[in-house]
Amino acid sequence: MSEEKTRYSDAELEEFRAIIEEKLAKAQREYDGLRNALNNMDGNDVVDTSPTFKVLEEGASTLSKEEMGLLAQRQKKFIQNLQAALVRIENKTYGICREMGKLIPKERLRAVPHATLSIEAKSK
Repeated sequence: MSEEKTRYSDAELEEFRAIIEEKLAKAQREYDGLRNALNNMDGNDVVDTSPTFKVLEEGASTLSKEEMGLLAQRQKKFIQNLQAALVRIENKTYGICREMGKLIPKERLRAVPHATLSIEAKSK
């Protein structure tokens, strides 16, 4: 009878590290782009247009800023989750369901590399 694995091998952890680092780099670029867009939104003012358009455009601008702010917050949280996953790789606890204590299937980790719960635990 084969013994059930309690953790991923160092080689498997390195495979996940590469996936996470790639996603982290992409997420950081997207976050930086959102922050830059938010910081530069005041650059295109509507001072030279009619008052009606100015009111409409300011409303759209405010909504757009709020949406971009929310996107930036979500992206920052995603980055933090990926960084936490890298710490778990260092600690050799990556891929272990925090509720069940069993290994999260590789397929799930490849799709959601920052997952800390198996599908079974998440659906409870």
